Amino acid sequence: MGKSADFKHGAIQVSPDGHYFVQQDGTPFFYLSDKAIELIHSLNREQVDRYLENRRQKGFTVVLAAILSEIQGVRTPNANGDKPLIDEDPAKPNEAFFAHLDYIVDKASEKGIAMALMPAWGDKLAGERAENWFADGPFIINAENGRTYGRWLGNRYKDRLNVIWVLGGDKFPTGFEPIWRALAAGLRDGDGGRHMIGFYPRSDHSSSEYFHAEPWLAFNMLMSSHSRRDLDNGAMIARDYALTPPKPTLDAAPRYEDHPVGWRAANGFFDDYDVRQAAYWAVFAGAAGHTYGANPVWQMMMTGHRGISGPRKNWDEVLDFPGAAQMLHLRRLMESRPLLTGVPDASAIEGDAGAGVTLVRVRRGDGYLMAYISNGRQVTLKVTAVRARKLRAWWFDPRTGSARRAGEFTSQGTHTFTPPGTPDRGNDWVLVLDDASRRFPAPGTPLVRK
Repeated sequence: MGKSADFKHGAIQVSPDGHYFVQQDGTPFFYLSDKAIELIHSLNREQVDRYLENRRQKGFTVVLAAILSEIQGVRTPNANGDKPLIDEDPAKPNEAFFAHLDYIVDKASEKGIAMALMPAWGDKLAGERAENWFADGPFIINAENGRTYGRWLGNRYKDRLNVIWVLGGDKFPTGFEPIWRALAAGLRDGDGGRHMIGFYPRSDHSSSEYFHAEPWLAFNMLMSSHSRRDLDNGAMIARDYALTPPKPTLDAAPRYEDHPVGWRAANGFFDDYDVRQAAYWAVFAGAAGHTYGANPVWQMMMTGHRGISGPRKNWDEVLDFPGAAQMLHLRRLMESRPLLTGVPDASAIEGDAGAGVTLVRVRRGDGYLMAYISNGRQVTLKVTAVRARKLRAWWFDPRTGSARRAGEFTSQGTHTFTPPGTPDRGNDWVLVLDDASRRFPAPGTPLVRK
C-alpha cells in the first residue's frame, strides 16, 4: 500500500510530557478534528473531495469517521454500491469498499489531514443490543473475529502516516472490554504499534474511566454532549489532565452547531458561540485539541436519509457554518505561542473564576498567558504568573481571528482587564499577555518553523 508522503513531519504520536501530540520529528500537532462519522459510508469521491477541501481551508487537522458506521453502516451499501463486509463477517472485508477508504485516507493526507478511523461504531459488538439504546447493529464483532479484523486493518494502513485509530462510539464499554481489547490487540498486531489508539465513550463519560491504565490507550477522549448551554466541559478535561500516567485528552463530542439544545428543538439550537465556548474551555483546561461537530455534517444528512437529532439542512449546505470557520482561529492562536509548554493555571485568576457563562479559564506557557473570557466581563489576573519584567497585552477576537494591542506594563502584582464591548453572551474574548522581550507575533500569527 502507499505511504503518506505528504505528512512530511512524520506520524503523529504523544509528546514527551504525555499531554500533547507531536509528529515524528517533534513538530507540535494541534488536534483540530471535524466530526464526520458517516463520511466513509455516505459520500462518493466527488463529494469526498469537496468535503476534505473545505475542511482543509478551515484549518482542520483531523477528521473522525467510522468504517462500520452508525447508521445502517453494514447492511446498506456505501455511495458506490459496496458493503464493507462479505456475509456480514468482520473476518471477510470487502476489497471494493476498502479501496474507497484508501482513496479517502490518501486524499486527506494530500491535504495535510489525519484520519481518526473508527473500525466500528460501538453498536456493532456481539451482545450490544441488551446494553445500549439506539443500536442499528448487526451485532457481529466478538473477541475472535475482532482481533482478526483489527489485524487486517492495522496491516492495510500501517504505512499511512496520517492514520489514528479510535475505538468505541457513544456506548458503554462495560461488559464488552474483552472485545475492545481484542480489536486494539489486532490493530497493534497489524501495524506494529505504529499508530495511536484512542477510545470514544458514552455521553458524560471519559475513556479514562475504563481504559486509562491500558498500554494500548495512547490518549483519552470524553463526550461532554449536547444537554445544555454553558456546560463546563473543561472540568471533565481537567480531571483527565490530572491523571497519572499523563495522557492527552480531548472532547470528542461537545455541543454541535445547529443541534437542538437538550435534543429538543423547543429549547433552541446551539450556535457558533456555543461551539466556540466549548472549544476554548476545553483547550484552556488542558486538552490537546478539540473536536468540532455540525449536526447535519457528522451524519452526512441528505434528502431521503433518516436524520438523527433533527437536522434542519443537508450536509453540503452547512459546510460554511460560522463555528466551523472559527475553529481555525483557535488553531492559529495555539500555534502562535509555544504550544507544548502550555498548562492550565486557574491560580492566575484573582478572586472567583466564575461559573456558567461568566467562567474564565487561563492557560499559561513559556513567555505568555492566555485568559478566555466567555462573556466579556472584567477580570483581574496575577500578572506575575508570566515571569517577565514587562508585559505586552493583546485582545484576540475568537470570532474573526484578529488581534489588537492593549498596552504594555510592568509585571507586578495584579491587573484588572476590561474586554471590548458590553458583557453578554457571545461577547467572548481572549486576553493574551506576553513577555515583551520575546517579541512574539500578534496572537493568531503562527510562529515560524524551521
